[in-house]
Amino acid sequence: MNEIDNTLIKEIKNNKTPSVQYCFFTQDTILKSVQMGFADIYGQKKVDKNTTYNAFSITKTFTALAILQLSDRGKIDINKPVNQYLSEFPYGANITVKNLLTHTAGIPNPIPLAWIHLEIEHKTFDRDSFFQPVFDKNDKVKSKPNEKFKYSNLGYMVLGLLIEKVTGNTYEDYITENIIRRLPINPYDLAFVANNGEVHAKGYHKKMSFSNLLLGFFIDKSKFMGKTEGKWRSFNNYYVNGSPYGGLIGSPTSFVKYIQELLKEKSVLISEENKALLFQENKNNKGENTGLCLSWFSGELNGNKYFAHAGGGGGYYCEIRIYTEINKGSIIFFNRTGLSDERFLDKLDKYFINE
Repeated sequence: MNEIDNTLIKEIKNNKTPSVQYCFFTQDTILKSVQMGFADIYGQKKVDKNTTYNAFSITKTFTALAILQLSDRGKIDINKPVNQYLSEFPYGANITVKNLLTHTAGIPNPIPLAWIHLEIEHKTFDRDSFFQPVFDKNDKVKSKPNEKFKYSNLGYMVLGLLIEKVTGNTYEDYITENIIRRLPINPYDLAFVANNGEVHAKGYHKKMSFSNLLLGFFIDKSKFMGKTEGKWRSFNNYYVNGSPYGGLIGSPTSFVKYIQELLKEKSVLISEENKALLFQENKNNKGENTGLCLSWFSGELNGNKYFAHAGGGGGYYCEIRIYTEINKGSIIFFNRTGLSDERFLDKLDKYFINE
């Protein structure tokens, strides 16, 4: 598979990323594993399997899984209105839990780049005080329920609040106890904080880029960004303000274990019935496919169906993917900014996926 190595080497040599990690696997076997580049350019610290990255929106798949776990236990009916569980839900009585899961609730999606706080501010950060004015400012829906797909981080913030309401636990504690600790990983490898700063990859943004100029309109660069390291400007360690839509931080290996568990016939994470629902593509009111299941986006590579999610923000970009029909999966992690779903895995998985 030299083609894969060559593709990733070019990413680093052409200064498209300081580091990259890629893995292709079955439910119990790693078929290809690559770790290249630097977690810290200035310190010349190379990445390894223990290196952790901010995973951002990949977290949404954990949020959706948690909702379906609660469905398995009879605590949530995803076809019922959200306001049956959250009386303070501001968007009306017709939006269902499923609408939130499939991004068809019509809830606005303000750009979340500024929704961050420094690691050193984390203990005193008040999530609810931050988000209340955000919800107040964005209290009108943009479309009718299931009329069309409209991605919304706020919608997944609501799902996090729903999990807290139904369970009586914090969102972070529920995910940790019911998903992360059921996986065969060290709990420090996947969490909502960078438990070990020694293994956490520093996030970077290309210094000479138009997007670097744009960043200044969204975040205080003097606060959130560090010094220039070669062709890159580093980020100071930070966390997102809302864990349910993007808070997980972990090693690529921990996400491999997560997908491998979902590939198993009798997963400890979810019933077979709800797992099938998790990967069932949603149709809008006109019966048209929306390209999204319950948090997972659908796609096809060389005739093989897959389900995927990307995560991106300042300093990091990643993708996870699951091929349910052929029992395979893949992940890729970069410590450079990514702000859109790049489907980068298409370039690498194609060497394993035959028509």
